[in-house]
Amino acid sequence: MAALTVVVVSADREVWTGEATRVVARTTEGEIGILAGHEPLMGLVAGGEVRILTTAGATVRAQADGGFLSVANDRVSVVADAAEIVD
Repeated sequence: MAALTVVVVSADREVWTGEATRVVARTTEGEIGILAGHEPLMGLVAGGEVRILTTAGATVRAQADGGFLSVANDRVSVVADAAEIVD
């Protein structure tokens, strides 16, 4: 299966980066699921959890508040006002 390159950053640091098979995030338009080959898009991040299923099968959860989400060429960037990894 094709992989996504995912980067989650907050205003002051990189929170997580790696390869994933799926990303699910909450935007102001609703929840969105992203797989490899997704159409390019930009969206506003609504406060909430970003779930990342890594290529190793682990799930990474990040709390992201504000900012935007960008998808292009199998690269997902979540640029949040504030973000952190949660258990």
